Amino acid sequence: MSSRTQKQTVYCVGSPTFDPETAIRNDATHEAALRALEDDDFETAIQTWFRIPDGDDYVYHAIASVTLAQVQRAVNLGGQKGLHGWYDWYRDERGEALPPPSPSDISAYASIFHPSTSTPAALRSFAANARKSSLRSLVAAHLTAHLHLPPPLATPKTKTPPRNPYFDLWTRTAHTLQWTGPLPSHPCTPTHPLLPILMHHFACAVPSHEALTLLHRLAAGRPIADVGSGSGYWTFMLRQYTASSSKVIPIDSAQSAWRTTWVPDTIRTDGARWLARPENDGGRSLVLLLVYPIVGGGLAGGVEGGFTRGLLAAYKGDTVAVVGTQNRNGYTGFRDMTMDEFMAKEHKDWVKVVQIPLPSFAGKDEALFVFQRGERISPRAGK
Repeated sequence: MSSRTQKQTVYCVGSPTFDPETAIRNDATHEAALRALEDDDFETAIQTWFRIPDGDDYVYHAIASVTLAQVQRAVNLGGQKGLHGWYDWYRDERGEALPPPSPSDISAYASIFHPSTSTPAALRSFAANARKSSLRSLVAAHLTAHLHLPPPLATPKTKTPPRNPYFDLWTRTAHTLQWTGPLPSHPCTPTHPLLPILMHHFACAVPSHEALTLLHRLAAGRPIADVGSGSGYWTFMLRQYTASSSKVIPIDSAQSAWRTTWVPDTIRTDGARWLARPENDGGRSLVLLLVYPIVGGGLAGGVEGGFTRGLLAAYKGDTVAVVGTQNRNGYTGFRDMTMDEFMAKEHKDWVKVVQIPLPSFAGKDEALFVFQRGERISPRAGK
């Protein structure tokens, strides 16, 4: 990549000095942002990490249109009012608000996804140490019911993973918003204005160490086509894990705008048309990755589920990974079914080899699904 191409890339609107490759290795900046998060000062944390000057008035458009200052006021107001009844994530079968989770339960939920833990083992501990019929036990039952991770794919723990600032920021949001994980009865719950900030600076879903490691291992040396790559954060993090920019290809139609751009080489085109190019051979030698594929239809335009259906029809390879919801809340892929339900219904030649929970923002329920077809052999543990 030429230096001229790099200079033309604006990595963060309103921050002329931010550069992802430099920022990810800046210990002092990262530690300063974490100190701000300890005080629930998300505005300062974002400004510090992305080198955004004071007086910033950028408007983040997503499920709401907000500025950093407005979001910080919402966080402060939540703390002043007391969180029980203010962040209304959990209700019983009668619709009555449940007591908020304890800080220890929130920490236990976040630890499920920490690089130093094994997700299946951490999830078992999360369930075993929950009181019967408690909120924690209900969350544990939901996540366990959907977990599908054959032993050969178990991800090795590590104390020295590549830095993942999104995960660190998400961990703090779980405590701030008193979130200890999703329930199956969470269709279309309201969200907090923190979410547009996270989406614009990072991605729609948080990549965990386990998810990134699994994608790298299942690719088995093949390139990964990140179609609908958005800001490029998943591509950026996968490149930290693969140690090769050529093995992760970001492709995005630029239908949505993001404040932060993590990679400078996104291919601006429709994913299905890109796969159909003669030189790409339908992606026969690629892994197809879809992070938060759009549902479409209605106000979003297009045909409901058309984005995912079109890509599956165009793809000629044998491994598809999808980051999406796992409780039919209609946020990704399809309005009334999850990705594994769709594959079982319309693509019976594919086999689900992985479904693992991801660190979900309050009110959401995200997971990584991986499907394969043909004779591809899953890697052995640790390989």
